[in-house]
Amino acid sequence: MEEQKIVKQLNWYYYGIMILSLIVLTAMYLLRDKGIIEPIDYQSETGQLIQYIVIFDMLITIPLGLYLIKWRKPADLEQYRKLATMRILMVGNSMPLGIAAHYLMGTTQYTSMLWIAAIAAIAWYFTKPTVGKVNKEMTPEDPNMPTY
Repeated sequence: MEEQKIVKQLNWYYYGIMILSLIVLTAMYLLRDKGIIEPIDYQSETGQLIQYIVIFDMLITIPLGLYLIKWRKPADLEQYRKLATMRILMVGNSMPLGIAAHYLMGTTQYTSMLWIAAIAAIAWYFTKPTVGKVNKEMTPEDPNMPTY
């Protein structure tokens, strides 16, 4: 019963990342469409800096976030909730960043940042909170079980 409550709380963060990504997508589209922001040349110094930031963010936060609970070993359900929240936010943060960078670079000429957002979306899917996942991650590992 407690696991279901935690899953409901984590779903707010999980779907919040998607809503944030949609808000960023809509805002950046409207800003570009109205001519408020101009596209940045992806080969300029500023464009390359933006790309480096988004790529390094993805390369650091996605693996770290996916491995977080296995690395930290939560002792109780409250600690699990905190770690799972961190995992969702760490893994999902590359999605809105990639979308924003895609629109900053110009949507017709440069799509690499959109691929970053797509990779983040795939990784974000693996953070979906379920009761089975909570039970599995809270069960201590048996040292006698072989690992391949």
